[in-house]
Amino acid sequence: MWSSRRLRKSICQRRRNDCGDRHLSTKGRTGGAFIAALRALGHTRSKVARRRNIRTGRAIQLRERGVTISGSAGLPMAAHASNTNQHSWPALPLEAWQDTYATLHMWTQIVGKVRLALSPRVNHWWEVPLYVNARGLTTSAIPYGDGDFEVQFDFIDHKLIIQTSWGSSKTLALKPQSVADFYAEFMSALRLLGIAVKIWTLPCEVPNPVRFEIDTQHASYDPEYAQRFWQILVLIENVFQEFRAGFIGKNSPVHFFWGSFDLAVTRFSGRRAPERAGADSITREAYSHEVISAGFWPGGGDIKGAAFYAYAAPEPAAFAEQAVLPAAAFYHPQMKEFLLMYDDVRLAASPRQALLSFLQSTYEAGANLALWDRKELERA
Repeated sequence: MWSSRRLRKSICQRRRNDCGDRHLSTKGRTGGAFIAALRALGHTRSKVARRRNIRTGRAIQLRERGVTISGSAGLPMAAHASNTNQHSWPALPLEAWQDTYATLHMWTQIVGKVRLALSPRVNHWWEVPLYVNARGLTTSAIPYGDGDFEVQFDFIDHKLIIQTSWGSSKTLALKPQSVADFYAEFMSALRLLGIAVKIWTLPCEVPNPVRFEIDTQHASYDPEYAQRFWQILVLIENVFQEFRAGFIGKNSPVHFFWGSFDLAVTRFSGRRAPERAGADSITREAYSHEVISAGFWPGGGDIKGAAFYAYAAPEPAAFAEQAVLPAAAFYHPQMKEFLLMYDDVRLAASPRQALLSFLQSTYEAGANLALWDRKELERA
């Protein structure tokens, strides 16, 4: 779908336009992910096992009370509670769902741009992303007037749900339909709820973008793969949260960037980064401080499948030559980041441990070379 993964490694520059949205247009760069410039501007084993046992025990109690615990492919969600074996990490072959991926990417951009247009600016553009939750992806609360509203992609019942603090709501079906139809229905639903908002309708970080209101090319929705992608995000977010918890310095949330369609978490050294010559104000904000970031992306272009990535900005000398774990991880010189294919994680004896080793070893490689004060930044 992508001409190059470097395309998604771009900065979205903001400007006011006649629609009143904050225009996000792409500008090529190396390293990062959607608004990675913006984003970068934005337990012991026994404890993990104990939490897992508690979750499994709770599922057993619910079943004994006659509560149905549903999941994809007829599997109970309890089967997904333990993520230490590959059977709970489903396959995500790019060729099997790339049309759904492309369509869902545009739908999330439409919803995400509404959040962007109405939310107050937060440091490192952390008002931009969506978040993984127990049903799918959510905007979280978006302020509007004296109240707020929330938009959620529900990948269990395959609905888009808009809920307001003033008690009204609207529900749209997630089904095969064009981006143009989705855009029209979603914006109409907002208007019926009394929410007036205009967005800039040109997509971000895609080749040959087509405005939402006229995009009839992207019109696929396979509920099985939409749900599978979300289930993978849940598994990964749990590991990202565990990794995040070991760092007591400044840490981004674990958040989903709709421009590049990736889940990411970023650590900060606390030191200002060297100013980039000729950088615009957005880039200066994005790279104002040193970061090491990691994330997950469904793939595209030269990368023929889903992959985890990790990069440091600014990149310290010799970062590319560092040995990282697991053995399947590698450094991509054009992208200037380490990559680990999702299939290498999901087929590992312990996917959780394989992913944690990638996150930790790439962080240590960057932090040690850049002389981060790890004793002060990490949980003892």
